[in-house]
Amino acid sequence: MTNTTQTPTLFLDFDGTASSRDAVDLILEKFADERWLAVEEEWRAGRIGSRECLARQMALVRAAPRALDALLAAIELDAGLGALLEACARLDVPVAVVSDGFDYCIRRVLAGACDPRVKKLLRGARVCSSHLSYSGASRWHAEFPYFGETCAHGCATCKPAVMELLNARGAATVFVGDGLSDAYAAREADFVFAKNGLARICRAGGIWHTTFESLSEVAARLEDVVAELSCLTYDAGAGARA
Repeated sequence: MTNTTQTPTLFLDFDGTASSRDAVDLILEKFADERWLAVEEEWRAGRIGSRECLARQMALVRAAPRALDALLAAIELDAGLGALLEACARLDVPVAVVSDGFDYCIRRVLAGACDPRVKKLLRGARVCSSHLSYSGASRWHAEFPYFGETCAHGCATCKPAVMELLNARGAATVFVGDGLSDAYAAREADFVFAKNGLARICRAGGIWHTTFESLSEVAARLEDVVAELSCLTYDAGAGARA
């Protein structure tokens, strides 16, 4: 056994966590045929995975790119995102954004960030998400590059698999999220910050977690969390936590 002093890796959900609103929900509410609600219910009931859910829902969206972009431009980032990214940089904690949401939306929301700190600090962060492209005639097509075909749960983005891929150092992991699509990631992380639906899932499933409302609260706690997780014991040969 080797007692490591590696800093943990922080994995951050985007929609409703890094951003103030869920971009996909806003798009569906504004531009989708109302049948998207029935698909949503199938997903929440556990009858389908988020991959099938999002593919079917986005197929019901009818919007020109200009209209979609205008909607996305109105979405703000969490006011504490800059503070969290600065804390990660100061503590040498790698950051990755992992999201069931779409790269198209994430790029545009981030492009509208007023805080120059956020844009600068996110340049080195990896973003792993679903892919959305315009098909013409106001139609959109969803694809799922991050282990969509091999994920046993049918997730749009298999967050545990992405966490394993991006954490080749075998360090401890911190996950920050807010909803149902974060449940599997929370079960795999060493430390969980949760709000809204994810906090309820953690309570019901006995997943130890710390609640938050703003990412500024996560930033304020991060140094203590890093100190705690940096002392975890790992198997030096396998790279796995013991």
